[in-house]
Amino acid sequence: MSATSGMRPDAAQQATPPGVEPDELLRVRDLRIANTRSGRTLVNGIGFTVRRGETVALVGESGSGKSLTAKALVGLLPKGLSCSGSAMLGNDDLLTASPRRLRQLRGSGVSMLLQDPFTMLNPLIRVSTLLGETLLATPSGAPRRSRTRLTAEIDRRLAEVGITAAGASRKYPWELSGGMRQRAGMAASIAKDPGLLIADEPTTALDATIQREVLRLLHRIQKDRGMGLLLITHDLRVAFSMSDHVLVMSDGNLLEQADPQTLRQHPKTDYTRKLLAADLPLHRRLEQLHREALTPEPSSGDSTTVSPTTGAPDAAPIVASGRDDNGPGALLQIRNLKKRFGSPSPEDQAENLWALNGVDIELRDGTNVGIIGESGSGKTTLARCLLGLETPTSGSIEAAGLRLDDRSTLDRHQSGRARRLIQCVFQDPYSSLNPAHGVGYILGEAIRLRSGGELDSRSVNAEIERLLTQVGLPADFAGRRPATLSGGQRQRVAIARALAMRPKILICDEPVAALDVSVQAQVLQVLRDVQAQGVNLLFITHDLAVVRQMTQELVVLYHGEIVERGATAEVIDSPRHDYTRRLIAAVPTGTPDWLADDRTTSR
Repeated sequence: MSATSGMRPDAAQQATPPGVEPDELLRVRDLRIANTRSGRTLVNGIGFTVRRGETVALVGESGSGKSLTAKALVGLLPKGLSCSGSAMLGNDDLLTASPRRLRQLRGSGVSMLLQDPFTMLNPLIRVSTLLGETLLATPSGAPRRSRTRLTAEIDRRLAEVGITAAGASRKYPWELSGGMRQRAGMAASIAKDPGLLIADEPTTALDATIQREVLRLLHRIQKDRGMGLLLITHDLRVAFSMSDHVLVMSDGNLLEQADPQTLRQHPKTDYTRKLLAADLPLHRRLEQLHREALTPEPSSGDSTTVSPTTGAPDAAPIVASGRDDNGPGALLQIRNLKKRFGSPSPEDQAENLWALNGVDIELRDGTNVGIIGESGSGKTTLARCLLGLETPTSGSIEAAGLRLDDRSTLDRHQSGRARRLIQCVFQDPYSSLNPAHGVGYILGEAIRLRSGGELDSRSVNAEIERLLTQVGLPADFAGRRPATLSGGQRQRVAIARALAMRPKILICDEPVAALDVSVQAQVLQVLRDVQAQGVNLLFITHDLAVVRQMTQELVVLYHGEIVERGATAEVIDSPRHDYTRRLIAAVPTGTPDWLADDRTTSR
């Protein structure tokens, strides 16, 4: 198939401008983006080229300028930001084109696939209607499709992205799984046959197996159409597997660019070397995780920079209180736990969903246990049952002499013990902290709850300082609000809040999924240090590389049932169950054969 097959003539067959190579699709030169109010430069004179049929990956941490670069190319910079330079798509400069011309180019010349399909799919419009509206938006003077042809075209476009189930096109976006929503978003993005697709973290929110399927699909469609792809990602392994060329950005600067193999084996800058070193390995456990920030963590407050290291603190760390009342090997016992969502009526059993179906887990003192599985496997339901946010249908949860499967049976004293015994660190540090209160208030509230209000203000403030030191933050952060902190800083505050209750068990529900790789390593090291001080972790994640670094034992959940368990290293290195093998095969390898391999079955 030729490089321009499937593209619109106005997008792919324009005359080549002077000085531009025939196969060049996008040519960016001296792109600068600045805050018009403060004058601060956010993207500092970068340049690159995307050729027809080529994939260029733009990698870097949050705040590096990747997404701003993408938004500038499609004319969607936020108010208060300005850009200069040039970005030639054929004969059109995307940076200076009129709003009318940009509207003509979006979709047909250049299109964008976003990280969260909910931000690009109207939840009140069915998938078929969304695609139909996009396909009907034909250029002026072009013949409109008949309803019959339009319906056939919608079905063809959905089939191209793997949506073939009967009735799927009639569903609303919120009725689809995450992977299906992203497929629908992809169908909408390429519906007008763009010459260039900009994919901004298109699979970050997806499970590993679904991520692999979506990226394989995107790769196939790109090659079939000869479409240029600008892939924005913080996942180096995904970038190396997908791309022909990799650009590394940091703090608005383009540090280096090369093909994946060269960049991997011969990085030129310290930043790239540290970025590569921060990537967690799957098949070995690191004795020491990356403690050093690649760049100072950004915040929207003052310009103070902090060291994220959690080395020997000035103040004594706060350790878990109390002893294991059940003796060695019986800190937490979960027996035959079941949770059903749906009608309790026997007549409606077929409509019920067993989120958990006979789960048995034991957490021994001094041991971290990982819970791995895809979305829908029952991981979060299990955590909610342990925290008392859901009541199991049957089975038992016992810890420190307390039955926790039905919190309504506990008296006030027992409820307080249960809260102190088990705490949780949630996935999203942006929503788990109250933005209306300062860090000191948030931590002080937890301390007073644990102590029953018996501590005076001086003692509370001293403990706040020790908690912040324990998680690698300076004491003056007590006066900051969550909105002035970076994602990694917020997550460390969330850990400090959980530790304020001096728990024996800390449930970590995807605690680093939303963080950059180097910040992930810093937060994971904080959690390792916490475990060394007597806190036991129940680590819930879909990231096998993370669970390898954090746990000694591993449980694999699939559709609410445990399909494999054992020592973490043994389960990952020598998996026995087919589902576990599929999870491991779906982990990006950083090589092109990860996309071509057919060891996993399509879902």
